[in-house]
Amino acid sequence: MVKLTAQQIIDLLPYSRPFLFVDEIEKITEDGVTGTFTFSPELDFYKGHFKDNPVTPGVILTETMAQIGLVCLGIFLLSAHKNEYNGKVAMTSSNVEFLRPVFPGEKVIVISEKIYFRFNKLKCKITMQNEAGEKVCYGELAGMFIKNANG
Repeated sequence: MVKLTAQQIIDLLPYSRPFLFVDEIEKITEDGVTGTFTFSPELDFYKGHFKDNPVTPGVILTETMAQIGLVCLGIFLLSAHKNEYNGKVAMTSSNVEFLRPVFPGEKVIVISEKIYFRFNKLKCKITMQNEAGEKVCYGELAGMFIKNANG
């Protein structure tokens, strides 16, 4: 069984700054992942969302949950099953409830629990919390991973 390090998983993500929303993977197993991201006040979307009172857009919170809780875990699972991840992934469903805002400069922790991984479709229950441990948002996300032709 191939075991990727946290940094190897981050390096395989099909994103780059300014659209990479993963700073660190704290823990990853076959059953889930925990990771963090800090929203820099310099990110462009804060300039217009909202005027004089910037908050992180819900779509960006959802993307952060997907990158840490779905894509990082999917890369780990595919490597554990000896399939090479080729950078192709598509989110197939999301259902997220938002409870509190995330402001510029805040660090969030994303905790993902695998619901299932079969036929290269991964579905997870994902929670995001702030550093105070308050739940920011939660939901279920699913995505499809495309294997290499030889996988």
